[in-house]
Amino acid sequence: MKVGLLLGYSGKKLAPPMELILQAEKLGYDSVWIAEAYGSDAVTVAAWVLGQTSTLKVGTAIMQVPARTPANTAMTAMSMSQLSAGRFILGLGASGPQVVEGWHGVGYDKPLTRLRECIEIVRDIFKREEAVAYDGEIYQLPFRGAGSVGLGKPLKSILHEEKDTPIYTASFTPAGFRLAGEVADGLFPVFMSPDKIDLITDEVAKGFELANGQKSFDNFDIAPFVTVLMGDDIEVCRAPIKQFLALYIGGMGSKTKNFYKDFATKMGYAEAATKIQKCYLSGDKEGAFAAVPNELVDEISILGDSDQIQQRAESWLEKSDYIKTMICTVTQPEVLPLLKEVLSAK
Repeated sequence: MKVGLLLGYSGKKLAPPMELILQAEKLGYDSVWIAEAYGSDAVTVAAWVLGQTSTLKVGTAIMQVPARTPANTAMTAMSMSQLSAGRFILGLGASGPQVVEGWHGVGYDKPLTRLRECIEIVRDIFKREEAVAYDGEIYQLPFRGAGSVGLGKPLKSILHEEKDTPIYTASFTPAGFRLAGEVADGLFPVFMSPDKIDLITDEVAKGFELANGQKSFDNFDIAPFVTVLMGDDIEVCRAPIKQFLALYIGGMGSKTKNFYKDFATKMGYAEAATKIQKCYLSGDKEGAFAAVPNELVDEISILGDSDQIQQRAESWLEKSDYIKTMICTVTQPEVLPLLKEVLSAK
């Protein structure tokens, strides 16, 4: 199993933890992954990290699809790949309506259609078989909508895609899982339980069926985000994951449309998920935090002392036929060698 390091998105000050990244590279980690929200962008940080490393792959987790045209996305990916000798991984996601409409100023309607069309155009650009023309519901190349002057023509990228750049998607709905299985090389679950992986794999497999038999779990990577914290006080270790779950289950989306709450419900935590959301939306964030079950936290993360970390890692290793890469949030330098050792056992 390959091990990756998740950096997340920046706070007020942009300061990638290069010492931790270089330690991970020296230990033989596979990859580093960069996020973006509405501060620093993922591509700039990815380029910064690629420029200071030599073996690590660097991926975006994720580039927000509505923030860029498909052609710009492809140009960026090809440029990053060539300059890094093929070490770039293109991670894409639809983001959410608050960011897309509130920050980027574009509509969020039909996010999976937008994601599909973007990937299809990007792959056509990568192939360079002919000038790219595309007639989609969201995107048209050449553009012919309102504001067009009618002078556009299909073009073929000057730059060549020298190595196949993998494309991963961040999806968290059954339809998103199916789309990933059909059109992507991998999938980022924001959280998941290895013990309930069938909630994801069953839907991904349906996507494989739409890919004309060309795909299977042999060439597809489920790459979950997993927080790893080492410490003797398990409650202290659980606290940041509870804060994360309280925010996502409680406040990401509306009361009637929250994918994270839906997934927690499918995992068997319906009553807790409802309580978390009720508390959070009423302004009781402490109540939302308290409502997060310890069992849910322990299912989706790797926590505790070194023995507990090794023991919990076994559950993830057992699913290595599906999980090819573990993308781990790690802030403690002493955890890096232990994690690499236990997850590289298979």
